[in-house]
Amino acid sequence: MEESENKDRKDSNDIYSNAVRAGKRTYFFDVRATRSEDYYLTITESKRTYNEDGSHAYKKHKIFLYKEDFEKFSIALKDTFLKVIELNKEKNESFESNVESQFTDIRFEDLGTSEPKKEDH
Repeated sequence: MEESENKDRKDSNDIYSNAVRAGKRTYFFDVRATRSEDYYLTITESKRTYNEDGSHAYKKHKIFLYKEDFEKFSIALKDTFLKVIELNKEKNESFESNVESQFTDIRFEDLGTSEPKKEDH
């Protein structure tokens, strides 16, 4: 990650971060805290782009997800993944078994009940 992007990503309210590199894009899943220690999630898509002079920049798109919407978001995301699996079932059976096995039950009522771990990007 470039230094300028890294500086943008560091923030005093960052609690936990997880990055997924996917080709030209990187997805960041960041748990953050408000001043009142209420936790929320930001999902950032970062894509490296090149200018005409050969220099590069990062295009970023960010989603803020608050705890009151976690369960609805999780259900919709799981349903959407399962629909994609269903639509691709005839093409690639191994994709279905790999993705479905990664779903687990999440208890959102436990959010924030333990001391979160601070990690840097």
